[in-house]
Amino acid sequence: MKRHVLILACALPLVAYAADNPDSSFYKNIAEAGLAEVSDATLATQSATDPKLKDFAAMMIKDHSAANDKLSALAGTKGISLPTSASVTEMATHAKLKLESGDTFDKAYIKDQVSAHRAALRLLRKEIATGQDSDAKDFAKSVLPTVQGHLKAINTIAAAEGVTTK
Repeated sequence: MKRHVLILACALPLVAYAADNPDSSFYKNIAEAGLAEVSDATLATQSATDPKLKDFAAMMIKDHSAANDKLSALAGTKGISLPTSASVTEMATHAKLKLESGDTFDKAYIKDQVSAHRAALRLLRKEIATGQDSDAKDFAKSVLPTVQGHLKAINTIAAAEGVTTK
């Protein structure tokens, strides 16, 4: 009995910290975005017709899987439970992508990636500027250059393919 009380006493601060972490929405939102990136990129490696887009998708899988693993480890140290799937909105976007093929798929994926990376940059910059969890801020700072590089790469592909993004 004493052992159970000791275990509970040690675990409660982690549970309380996770529930009270002011940056818990950042952890949730960035995790969902990362999962969506890997899912959409996996689809793009199979469905894209442009070899540059397939290469971009392979980079998304590699980079976002690494960031997802890093975030998961960080969240684990704080007792924060991360989502195991993308948001409902991101899953709907993925479902729409699955219905496309050929050039239509390529253009839809390009537009989605520009939008997703712009949103991720906003989320990361907000965390860096206003986050209260120093580890979350450090994570955001560490992945920001990679996400900026992704946006630059997909914008270059969009321009080469004549895809308008706003």
